[in-house]
Amino acid sequence: MKFAVIGLGSFGSYVAKTLYEMGHEVVAIDENKARVDDLKNLATRAIHMDAAGKENLQAVGITDMDIVVVSSGPSMESSILTTLFLSEMGVEKIIAKALNEDHAKILDAVGATEVIYPEKDMAIKTALRLSNPNILEYLPLVSGLRVQEIAAPEKFIGKSLKELDLRNKYGILVMAIKEIIPERTTFMPKADFVVKDSDILIILGEEKQLKKLDAKKSLNP
Repeated sequence: MKFAVIGLGSFGSYVAKTLYEMGHEVVAIDENKARVDDLKNLATRAIHMDAAGKENLQAVGITDMDIVVVSSGPSMESSILTTLFLSEMGVEKIIAKALNEDHAKILDAVGATEVIYPEKDMAIKTALRLSNPNILEYLPLVSGLRVQEIAAPEKFIGKSLKELDLRNKYGILVMAIKEIIPERTTFMPKADFVVKDSDILIILGEEKQLKKLDAKKSLNP
């Protein structure tokens, strides 16, 4: 795929570098020459320019990109103008980084197809992990749903999914179980699957139900 990353601060640089290492075509853009120089060998093209100008965006063929990521650092005006121009030029997928909720509303209004909050998302993820060490990873979904990855709590070990009865007790579905020994992943495990201490459970449920589950000490059933 073809990506453009506009704004090469910490977030933008990592996005550009990771996409490039994954084999995608990446155009990295920033008005700071030093940042551009740092990405010269970590992107298909690294361009020094002000992206908050429609002519500049047109000149680099921005409309040829599948996805454009706008991460213009602390400058709200720059990211808003860039997003607006990209939308007016017909870029179909614009992912814009927001600094706060007001900024997000403006980005959405001027044409961003997706607004992300890296700091907020990381803060929530960190808080969840601190409040419950069993939570390894989580993914928020639509309509208050989220997918959560947890290490097998002590109270789960040696019990079958039927005995735990998470679906009836909490409305939570066990989507998959990653086993370390033997190394394999079981999707939609059967009710007679017995949880081991090395297992990692991937569960799906409403946030309010998962919070109830989290509130139980060590995720006690």
